[in-house]
Amino acid sequence: MGKLILVLGGARSGKSAYAETRARELGADHVLYVATAEVRDKEMERRVQRHRRRRPAQWRTLEASANLARQITDHAGAARVVLVDCLSLLVARPLMAPDVTDPYDPALEEQVQQEVLALAHCAASLTAATIVVSNEVGMGLVPPHALGRAYRDVLGRANQLLAARAAEVVLVVAGLPVPIKPRP
Repeated sequence: MGKLILVLGGARSGKSAYAETRARELGADHVLYVATAEVRDKEMERRVQRHRRRRPAQWRTLEASANLARQITDHAGAARVVLVDCLSLLVARPLMAPDVTDPYDPALEEQVQQEVLALAHCAASLTAATIVVSNEVGMGLVPPHALGRAYRDVLGRANQLLAARAAEVVLVVAGLPVPIKPRP
């Protein structure tokens, strides 16, 4: 059965670079990189390009913004590692949908929780290790707007769901990995 590794960190903490290093250690060239970002502006385009330049050319990339479990199952193939970067964007998407009028709507959080649980079950069913990158958003200031507070709360609970099911949890601070749930 697959091993789930959750990598948490703040903005520019080095969490993605750490996750990529772990993916190389575990899977070398046999990595399926699952990118959840959607390019909607120049800034995001630059971020995506920076990530692409860092990744080995041999890694396969799957761009997926929803239904990750199904898409990973369909595309994992012979991958030794599935690297999902990142959960934070996956969680933001339903909260920021144009038709959302109440970011605290319990149906939105239920949708996110179902997606996260499906991802955890998918990771457990694979022979590959699954590394999921996510932002740790609970250590900063309380956001001044309802959408920001709802996002922080929903992502925090999503991180907790994955952490409870993960074999390993690492917090990356200033580029340094701090084991939270040690390697077995």
